Amino acid sequence: MKIISIQNNLGLPKYKQIILSVEKAIEEEKLKKGDRLPSVNKVCLASSLSRDTVLQAYDELKKRGIVYAIPGKGYYIKSVEITIKQRIFLLFDELNIFKEDTYNSFVKNIGKNAQVDIFFHYFNVQVFKKLINDNNGNYTKYIIMPTNLIDVAEFIKTLPVNEVFILDQTNIELQSYPAIYQNHKKDIFDGLCKGKSRLNKYKKLIMIFPGFREPPGMKEGFLNFCDDHSFDYEVITEFTDREISIGEVYIIPNDRDLVRVIEKSKLQNLKLGSDFGIISYNETPLKKVVANGITTISTNFEAMGKILAQMILKGKKEQIENKCALIIRNSL
Repeated sequence: MKIISIQNNLGLPKYKQIILSVEKAIEEEKLKKGDRLPSVNKVCLASSLSRDTVLQAYDELKKRGIVYAIPGKGYYIKSVEITIKQRIFLLFDELNIFKEDTYNSFVKNIGKNAQVDIFFHYFNVQVFKKLINDNNGNYTKYIIMPTNLIDVAEFIKTLPVNEVFILDQTNIELQSYPAIYQNHKKDIFDGLCKGKSRLNKYKKLIMIFPGFREPPGMKEGFLNFCDDHSFDYEVITEFTDREISIGEVYIIPNDRDLVRVIEKSKLQNLKLGSDFGIISYNETPLKKVVANGITTISTNFEAMGKILAQMILKGKKEQIENKCALIIRNSL
């Protein structure tokens, strides 16, 4: 049974003709799950093709999850789901409500012909490296969230260079890759500038910045704003056993610290928005109602997922800074 059909002067690259031949054979049930594909050498000889052309086709089918390779034996049918045109490796740092919004938006906009597999590195370099190594060559696209991990660019560079997209945070070592990212340094600086008229009624700005998971740009933008506008300020790594003083504003990237500050203010009978202020980072539905409304500086996570999907579907290679906004509520 002849599986691979190649025609000259068809106007379609020959590696794509191989892919279409395999898809048609699966559709017609000439190939079933577990069946062996014709060997690379056999296809080369039968159709007068180079090994590179055949390997390119088989590699593409492998990335889409349709075939798998057994070294020394050949290529076999792994799945008969030929409607999947993109198989996407999505590496997040962790799952939270913000990342969930980005993920759901991306999956919604990438379409039904894509399979998205999500993984998490939890800010662990060794886990990051293992996930990259284990999945290299198995996907058509790789979306990587490197966060603030050190020296991970060398692992990312092992992936197919034209198939990598950077999400949420980028850095100078990753500037050659298309990306949709937050500019945390600029975002927090601009957000504080927009809220300056309200900040002026307070005496001191305090950022709670543990520094483990938080982007360094947040702290840099905060310090630049305080220096440029002559605000008294302090950066602390944690909020424990601290008394809130009247006239303080807390800038809080982490929601756990947000809860601690609100709980402490209730124990001290302080009124949020007049005795002291809060600016939280990253918008959530709860912040609209908690403590009569929490002011936030936040990017649009749904837009981030949608823009990323559009970049992939349209084959664009851009670096896009996602928009950020200050949402003023009663906490300031």
